[in-house]
Amino acid sequence: MGYEPFLFLGLLLVIALIAKNQSLIIAVILLLILKISGLDSKGFSFIQSKGINWGVTVITIAVLAPIASGEIGFKDLSGAFKSPYAWIALISGILVALLAKGGVTLLSEDPHITTALVLGTILAVSLFKGVAVGPLIGAGIAYAAMKLYEFIR
Repeated sequence: MGYEPFLFLGLLLVIALIAKNQSLIIAVILLLILKISGLDSKGFSFIQSKGINWGVTVITIAVLAPIASGEIGFKDLSGAFKSPYAWIALISGILVALLAKGGVTLLSEDPHITTALVLGTILAVSLFKGVAVGPLIGAGIAYAAMKLYEFIR
C-alpha cells in the first residue's frame, strides 16, 4: 500500500499532462507535495472535510464577481426574466442545487460510492475536458437515480 498512492497519482499526472488539463495537474502536484512532505495524514483529512466547501465558495465568488463589479445590476436581473432561456436557467439552477444536496447526503451516508464518482470525474476531466465539479453533482444524480430505482423496485 505504501507506493500505491504515488503510482496512482503519477498515473493521474501523466493523464493530466497528456490531456493538458491544468486543474488536474495542479491538484495532483499539490497532493504529491503533501504526500512527500509527510503532511498527508492531517492535510488530506482536512482537505477532504473542507475542500468541497472551499470549491463551492470559490465558484460562488466567481459567479457573483460580475455583480460586485457592476457588470450585472438589477436592470439586468429584471430583464433576464423576460426570456424563456432565463426561466430554463433558473429552474436548472434550482434542480442542480437540489441534486447537490442529495449528493452531500449520499457521500456522507455511503462513502464507498466516492471511488466510482471520483473515477468518473477523473475520466471526464482528463479525457473529455470536463470540469471537476462532478463528484458532488454526480453523487446527487446517483442519489436521485438510486431513490428512483428503490421506488420502482
